[in-house]
Amino acid sequence: MMQVALGWELYERTHSAFALGLVGLATALPVVVFALPAGHAVDRYDRKVILAWAQVFFAASSFALAAISHWQGPVPLIYALLLLRGVVQAYNNPARQALLPRLVPAAMLTNAVTWASSGFQIAAAIGPALGGFAVALQGGASGAYIVSGLLFVVNLVTLLMMGPGRARATVSIANQDSVVPAGSPLAGGEGVQSEPPGRGHERMTKESLVAGMRFVRETKVILAAITLDLFAVLLGGATALLPVFAKDILHVGADGLGWLRAAPSIGALIVAVAIAYRRPMQRTGWTLLLAVAGFGVATIVFGLSRSYVLSLAMLFALGGLDSISMVIRSTLVQLRTPDEMRGRVSAVNSVFIDMSNELGGFESGALAALVGPVVAVVAGGVGTLIVVAAVGLAWPELRRLRQLEA
Repeated sequence: MMQVALGWELYERTHSAFALGLVGLATALPVVVFALPAGHAVDRYDRKVILAWAQVFFAASSFALAAISHWQGPVPLIYALLLLRGVVQAYNNPARQALLPRLVPAAMLTNAVTWASSGFQIAAAIGPALGGFAVALQGGASGAYIVSGLLFVVNLVTLLMMGPGRARATVSIANQDSVVPAGSPLAGGEGVQSEPPGRGHERMTKESLVAGMRFVRETKVILAAITLDLFAVLLGGATALLPVFAKDILHVGADGLGWLRAAPSIGALIVAVAIAYRRPMQRTGWTLLLAVAGFGVATIVFGLSRSYVLSLAMLFALGGLDSISMVIRSTLVQLRTPDEMRGRVSAVNSVFIDMSNELGGFESGALAALVGPVVAVVAGGVGTLIVVAAVGLAWPELRRLRQLEA
């Protein structure tokens, strides 16, 4: 909801595609800057506590955005809040990613990642449509910000209701060995074991900070997967320009923008559910390469489209293909990373994700300001196809990847 409200309000107040691109820059830059210390903190402190404080700030900043919108506060203040949210996001993302593998057995992790993705996509499908409707109904964005803040409060309450685990569960994902004591969360017991084992007294050093980066660099198949995602979405970020397409090209207004925003999530949800019910992928590497190539083709068609129905269909396809990529990458990172390093590796993965999503929005906005939105989107789709070919040639390990398990 907040993404739609923010994009619509900024474009209404500035009439600038570059202003939309700055949203991505303001959100992603702190994630990149704070990624290493955030990953170390996630591996050192209780992950659930980090998540709880993040929800507190997200709620407060949403209410602050509502106040700025209602009283027409200065636009730079919006970007200042987005910068602060980016700092908190740097800690929130790896804590959330690193917590999931401590809740389920390794054998169920792929399915758990897929269902978690499905839950997110349900919200991401409903939220933009409701956000567009709220903006159109109210004639402003403050109502959507308030609802967003209240939902972060729900996040916080739900998280606090997850009690601590009654026994420690140690899982070595990288070696596919697990020792699951009776009564632990992994054995079906109640509660959550959220604190990383045996790392509470580790000092922050240069070696501990870069350990996650070194692990990703040395694990070629993970490096290839997240590099592919980074550059593909960085170049193919059409969604950042949806306010421009909705208003100036497709002429559908705020409610139409909501459905355009929702279409990728609807496609992603359907594909994620299909993945959850099918047998494990047998040619994972080629599946990933073909999915990202299809993402590039759909981006090109969307950029050239002047039909609202065709544009919706291409966004639907974009979401479904991106869901395949996300499930493969997320599961691959979690299955092949030891728990004691999962926070730092997840932080590195978050940098790639946020750089691709948020900096992709900045790249699209900046390029659209120079050459127009249509050329910017089409060029991004062509660039995505080039990246797929380059990654497939540079990392043959990815082409040979069959199953996700090590």
